[in-house]
Amino acid sequence: MSFSSSKPTILVTRTLPSQAQQRLESLSDKVVIKQHNSVNSISRQELLNSVKDIDGLICLLSDKIDEELLQAAGPRLKVISTVSVGYDHVDIAAVKAHGAKLGYTPDVLTDATADTTVLLALMASRRAKTALDVVRSGKGSGFSLSTGLGTQFTDKTLGIVGFGRIGCATAERLMPFGFNRVLYTASRAHEDRAKPFNAEHVSFETLLSSSDLVCVCCPLNDQTKGMFNTDAFALMKPGCILVNTARGAIVNQDDLLDALNRGLLAHAALDVTVPEPIPCDHPLVLHPNCTILPHIGSATEETRNAMGNLAIDNALAGVFGEPLKSEVQL
Repeated sequence: MSFSSSKPTILVTRTLPSQAQQRLESLSDKVVIKQHNSVNSISRQELLNSVKDIDGLICLLSDKIDEELLQAAGPRLKVISTVSVGYDHVDIAAVKAHGAKLGYTPDVLTDATADTTVLLALMASRRAKTALDVVRSGKGSGFSLSTGLGTQFTDKTLGIVGFGRIGCATAERLMPFGFNRVLYTASRAHEDRAKPFNAEHVSFETLLSSSDLVCVCCPLNDQTKGMFNTDAFALMKPGCILVNTARGAIVNQDDLLDALNRGLLAHAALDVTVPEPIPCDHPLVLHPNCTILPHIGSATEETRNAMGNLAIDNALAGVFGEPLKSEVQL
């Protein structure tokens, strides 16, 4: 089937959330839409076959954007619009050399991701995984005065790794639970952001050794990849809880499993893993002190539709040579 047209062609690698999908389907008077119309990710080979002579690409985190893909697409490709705030799946240097623009979806997912971070923190602190297993097994004895006890956050120390939009929104939500101290680690101090929480900018090592709850809210890059490893877990406070809603590769999962088995931390709660989906028989999935969600950080109707619409906006602007609403500066 030929998509030859005077209109720009945009390839979309997944079915978008309902409202954004309806909008996409209404654009036929402006652009030609090619779409992998499935909730499942497009295969690499299908992606490479589909990008030839497109003008714009709307993609997801599961789609690797590299030199091979850019070569397959050819010189018409003007814009890559990822439905995500992170873009570690994109070879930035290759996109810049190709002369294409890169759009992303910041801000719109801040609240939903921060909410999920709080959800995981509470599930971990109150041992919800164990409690749910008791209900499912039918072996519970009802109210117990001394078993199944969790912890609360009153007079505890909160540590935030990465103090951007999501990190600040997470701190704002968690403070009412009683934390009396907030620490954060980032590439530089953020005095204005920190002021509402009296948050202290400290080293990564100090944060680990002082925090009762550590929330990972930083991007994945060369500096953060695998930063939670054996050495990091050895520094953590006994009884500490780790929550990761950022990227799976920030945590070395083999080292995490070892740390849990050795009792170096009380619980790990993860919304992101390597791979995704994580196998159902993975030792972390089966571990009583590890709670895993299937990357639902931004999974609300409101947020996912906002992400889809912003990705559409970026793609349309790019193919028509206009400024992108949210552009990564390459």
